[in-house]
Amino acid sequence: MLDTVLLLLAALALLGVMFEEVLHINKAKITLFFGTLAWMLLFMTSGSAEQTERINEGLLHNITEISTLWLFLVAAMTFVAYLNRKGLIANLLNLVMPSKISLKKLMFITALFSFCFSSLADNITATLVSIAMVLSLGLPFNQTMRFAVLVVFAVNSGGVSLITGDVTTLMIFMQHKVTITQLFWLLLPSFTAVMLLATMLSTGMSGVVKIRKTHHNSNPIDYVIGGIFLATILFTLILNVLFAIPPMLSFLAGMAIMFLVANSMGDKDDQDPILDYIRYIEFDTLLFFLGVLLLVGMLEHIGALHSLVYLYEMFPPSVANFIMGAVSALIDNVPLTAALLKADITMTVSEWMLLTYAVGVGGSLLIIGSAAGIVAMSKVQGLSFARYGKYFLLLLIAYTVGYALVYGVSTYVMPIA
Repeated sequence: MLDTVLLLLAALALLGVMFEEVLHINKAKITLFFGTLAWMLLFMTSGSAEQTERINEGLLHNITEISTLWLFLVAAMTFVAYLNRKGLIANLLNLVMPSKISLKKLMFITALFSFCFSSLADNITATLVSIAMVLSLGLPFNQTMRFAVLVVFAVNSGGVSLITGDVTTLMIFMQHKVTITQLFWLLLPSFTAVMLLATMLSTGMSGVVKIRKTHHNSNPIDYVIGGIFLATILFTLILNVLFAIPPMLSFLAGMAIMFLVANSMGDKDDQDPILDYIRYIEFDTLLFFLGVLLLVGMLEHIGALHSLVYLYEMFPPSVANFIMGAVSALIDNVPLTAALLKADITMTVSEWMLLTYAVGVGGSLLIIGSAAGIVAMSKVQGLSFARYGKYFLLLLIAYTVGYALVYGVSTYVMPIA
């Protein structure tokens, strides 16, 4: 009976995430409520001290995994929040963008920028910046739609090859299913898929667009902190490969260096203290991850995740992973990935690479399937589920080609240590 109630709570949380726009309740509030309630019910219905101890051990294990992910994201998002609010990201755009450009070339530049930026920043920030750039062009709605679809796919694709770019990639890496160097092999397939989609979306486009540029005044400290951010990413990758130092620890060290450098360079402005930038990160996103992972931890504790294994018993992992990627367009990829990891499915490195790409990019197939899609829908007036769905076939073709390329690279090209 209890297991049925707990499964019902998980289902209600999932429905709340899927219908967030209809309910007008932030998905972080929904998942956090049901996630904490589920664990509290487990404690309240415990029949013995031994059972309570097992529940407590399960919760502590769950919280340890969550805190590692949380701390990494807090550090990374603080960097991005600072650089964004100081205008360095906008200045970078002004530097690389010409004053006049054809719509076709702009399509490919947008794809390249969204792809690269999402590898450094979280998907929400990358989408916000990319969509803001698109909207500033003042294009007709049908053309804006094409750019928005491209941004969603490019942002999701850009994050899959780096642990700094996508939460699901980070989750799979933290479970030691793939290494940082192995993830780099996803770059070319995912980039090729983005360029293919840009080619299909730019078909029939013509004309030239003028780009309005706005310069933001920046201080030397802003550029120093930008350099610290890039150095933190580089050293996070190097130190993990050489010494197996957890990325969370490296990023926290990078954030601490940012604070110390800001202090030594004369950050005495009480109106804009460096520590305040922690307040500007997307805490609703972090709370959503917390709620989701609490629910998945509960499902693992009651043994409800074994049903996911059935798909892998029915199909080869390469087929099952492709299906899981498509399913992630309906079910948020974070809980889906967490559930698959908790189910302890046995796969080769190549097959884990396929799953990393699938759950990272598959959510692009529908507007509600990823954080990037939800952000785009909230910012582009008139962008709806149905209008985005008109591009489903093009998105499916790009996703399938990317998946096939990952299969080829991970199976026949990538050296397996």
